[in-house]
Amino acid sequence: MADEQTLDPQMDAGALYQEDTFTDRKVGTIRRLTPVKSDGSVDADRPVLFLGQAEIMTNMGPVPISFEIPGATLDAAVAGFAGAAAAGIERTVQQIQELRRQQASQLVVPQGGMPNLGAGGLGGGGKIQIP
Repeated sequence: MADEQTLDPQMDAGALYQEDTFTDRKVGTIRRLTPVKSDGSVDADRPVLFLGQAEIMTNMGPVPISFEIPGATLDAAVAGFAGAAAAGIERTVQQIQELRRQQASQLVVPQGGMPNLGAGGLGGGGKIQIP
């Protein structure tokens, strides 16, 4: 992983994984990450990870969803895909709602009245006049 202090993109030889991809070409994709040592042999001391990927359609287009699937085998990951996907979708929807709340709170609302227009008022022939 890149060191954020120096931006030195060195890979961590102790955190390598071999990636295999499985898909039904309908609902989504499961990525199996098998831990390996720096020589490419399987590292039995670390667990195999399963990550799911799916897309949900929104009014702004498709949104990719990624989520971890609990399980030690591909069979378990396939069986757990639906539940993990539902949790991932719920988490993503909550994050989108939070981002919307943050954006709404950043709106700048003008305060006070009209700025000091100085002598002459509005000018330009407008029909609105300030008393």
